Amino acid sequence: MAYYNDAIFWVEVDRIKPNPFQPRKTFEEAALASLAESIRSYGVLQPLTVTRKEIERPGEGIAVEYELIAGERRLRAAKLAGIAQVPVVIRSGEDDDRMKLELAIIENLQREDLNAVDRAKAFQRLVEDFGLKHVEIGKRVGKSREYVSNSLRILTLPQEMQDALSRGEISEGHTRPLLMLIDRPLEQKTLFTEIVTRKLNVRDAEQLARRITPERTRKTDLTPELLLLERELTEQLGTRVRIEKKDQGGKVMIDFFSVDDLAHIRSVLASKNAPVPQEELAKTEVQQDTAPAVPAETQKSADTNELYSIKDFSV
Repeated sequence: MAYYNDAIFWVEVDRIKPNPFQPRKTFEEAALASLAESIRSYGVLQPLTVTRKEIERPGEGIAVEYELIAGERRLRAAKLAGIAQVPVVIRSGEDDDRMKLELAIIENLQREDLNAVDRAKAFQRLVEDFGLKHVEIGKRVGKSREYVSNSLRILTLPQEMQDALSRGEISEGHTRPLLMLIDRPLEQKTLFTEIVTRKLNVRDAEQLARRITPERTRKTDLTPELLLLERELTEQLGTRVRIEKKDQGGKVMIDFFSVDDLAHIRSVLASKNAPVPQEELAKTEVQQDTAPAVPAETQKSADTNELYSIKDFSV
């Protein structure tokens, strides 16, 4: 990252424009007041990051403008404290809109200043406005693809639940049981009310959600082998996988929440189904020719296991 002269400059606070791509929308007044008091006593200890532009204005000549990239909380607190100037480092070169958003997101994530909803909306903007895939966003912000996808799923919750999450009335952990009921809006609303009024912790909320969903009844129909297979598929694909057993075969249901999710699932499945090299096939044929006879009891066990083979299920 390059800066002008690798130096710190002092700039008037009124000349610094806010970052139009700032993902953080909520700034706690009490925390700002506390920071402002600290700034009055000790000043701004960490420089803000800005970009510098020279703009020609008719009748005024060349004017210099600064746009904030990182440090909005410090800038707001400095204004509250009545500080005229703040220390800044100036990024050299031109930053496009995507870079401004990425830098603002990264700074807030590193400071853990973004609430879950603001973070999800910032990720959504990177997807919709700039065409980034979940895995690309994850690499840029130092998180996994699953972290990005799970954050975006929060935006599928009703607005009142998102607002409660932003206000801190429920935690991000509470969104998991609420998302379990995404297809059952009445039960979801009831669970949300229970969480807020009874101050349920995440574990209790998840237990209630499991009682509401048909998962528990369905699970009793599955053998231990199928339950293990379901769990392994869930871990491998990074999304919820459900197996429904029928008298003959069954079906596998794979949840996805975006085209990017579906593309990731397809790539995982494709890698699992990669063709076996010819030399490996030759080895297998030789081993089969020289293999000892299989006892009848062992063959019967194999036939039983074949009943639970993934080929008997349809997606």
